[in-house]
Amino acid sequence: MRTADWKDYSVIATGDGYKLESWAGVILLRPDPQVIWKSAVDMNGYKGLTAKYIRSETGGGKWLIKGKMPDSWTVSYKDLKFKIKPMGFKHTGLFPEQAVNWDMMAELIKNAGREINVLNLFAYTGGATVACAKAGAKVCHVDASKGMVERAGENVRLSGIGDGKVRYIIDDCKKFVEREIRRGRRYDAIIMDPPSYGRGPNGEMWKLENELYPFVELCSQVLSDNPLFVLINSYTTGLQPQVLKNILELTIAKGRGGKTDAYEVGLKTQENGVILPCGNSGIWINGK
Repeated sequence: MRTADWKDYSVIATGDGYKLESWAGVILLRPDPQVIWKSAVDMNGYKGLTAKYIRSETGGGKWLIKGKMPDSWTVSYKDLKFKIKPMGFKHTGLFPEQAVNWDMMAELIKNAGREINVLNLFAYTGGATVACAKAGAKVCHVDASKGMVERAGENVRLSGIGDGKVRYIIDDCKKFVEREIRRGRRYDAIIMDPPSYGRGPNGEMWKLENELYPFVELCSQVLSDNPLFVLINSYTTGLQPQVLKNILELTIAKGRGGKTDAYEVGLKTQENGVILPCGNSGIWINGK
């Protein structure tokens, strides 16, 4: 699945382990491990190239500035607005391929005929939070990084979403869900974008292949009696869409029915026949 509705973002070219992108006219060249084919253009010599991210052999990397580079700027997707700011480890603070999921979730929320309470876990800078809140939902936004939660707040305000629509939580997602279960709080929709690897607040190791199934099983306990959807995103190489679908079938759909689907998410490029793969998503939608 992919979206063609971006006006402020596009993939200009790909090849040799890199993607050349335009973010509202700011041209960035960033590494992408999926791009194992040869480039048809000279991306390093591309006219207007603003910055290139260079990986370090010892880990991490740095931005090599080639043009006039703003500290931060804004991009729009339909009626949503996001702050873009190049950070360490090649990120910009937004995953534009997720727009296909933003659209899907917004439509479900708008058509629900009731107020939907959404729990967004590993919520990063809030792309999904903004999309759901703009569609009319109340969102609980949870991420362990204070800086990312602050960025999410900026994106919410940029998109003109009023006070009280989003609750911000800086916490370990698993521990937060466990507390919500004890408190008896329930949500009509859950979104999660868990990392491939990570460490908990007490040094606990998180490896997605080992932790995803029990975590989704845990999250099923905070769903309301009439939930709307559960969405899982994964960027882990080798974790196929069918794996996400199986997990949703065995945990969320069990005893609830509904429909499950899983799919590869990608971005159209300006190159004929080239779609840039960007991970996988799985979704369960209630049939009631």
